[in-house]
Amino acid sequence: MSKTFDELVAVMERLRAPGGCPWDREQTYGSLARYLLEEAYETFDAIQAAEETGKIEELREELGDLLLQVIFHSTIGKEREEFTIDEVVGGVTQKLVLRHPHVFGDAKLARAQDVLDNWDKLKADERAASGKGEKVKDSLLDDVPVHFPALIEALKLTSKAAKKGFDWKEVDDIFAKLDEEVSELREAIRTKDDENAAEEIGDLLFVVANLARRLGVEPETALKQTNRKFRRRFGFVEKEIKASGKDLDDATLEEMDALWNAAKVR
Repeated sequence: MSKTFDELVAVMERLRAPGGCPWDREQTYGSLARYLLEEAYETFDAIQAAEETGKIEELREELGDLLLQVIFHSTIGKEREEFTIDEVVGGVTQKLVLRHPHVFGDAKLARAQDVLDNWDKLKADERAASGKGEKVKDSLLDDVPVHFPALIEALKLTSKAAKKGFDWKEVDDIFAKLDEEVSELREAIRTKDDENAAEEIGDLLFVVANLARRLGVEPETALKQTNRKFRRRFGFVEKEIKASGKDLDDATLEEMDALWNAAKVR
């Protein structure tokens, strides 16, 4: 490993050692799980910011925090004599080499989709060779974790089904389904059927996720970008209203809407 990487591992081991940090010493795989998830989301946000602004300082920092979680888990694994960071790194290196025969071997894979299809085949071959065999599954969709964020889960579920041919033939067919779901939602609202309205909103979001998939758009990222855009524009509205000597509670919808349009122009 590099000097800086080894230093990070040594610092983490010192924190976990007798006389180290009481909090760090108490942590387990399970207690750290939520921090790993939090750091992954913060890194996700930093990627969006870097894409928009070109500034990578925050991304670099968040990647470090995410790496720390890997080191933390690996340090616990070493203490328990279950695995080490070297084994983690070695395992993923070997996996990359084996799953890229078109780079490190003689295979010819010209398209990105060919690479993805071959990746799935190699994963199955590796499991068979290791003696693990295929996981017992009741459904093709069991491979998609239920704890994924809803948009990502929808993307993964429909991608799995689409690989088996269960998909709309044309993008226009998805738009037709979108119109259908909007009509059903309108009807649920008209009849004040709140339970059905909630279900129809879910159906509508699911169809939008499918549309994103067919267009090659990652829906979680797309929505995150829109959320950031909303933050910027509404922040402008707040700033301008405060500059006029008012509070948001005192501003009319017409005033806020005019400032929103000004923010869009900006």
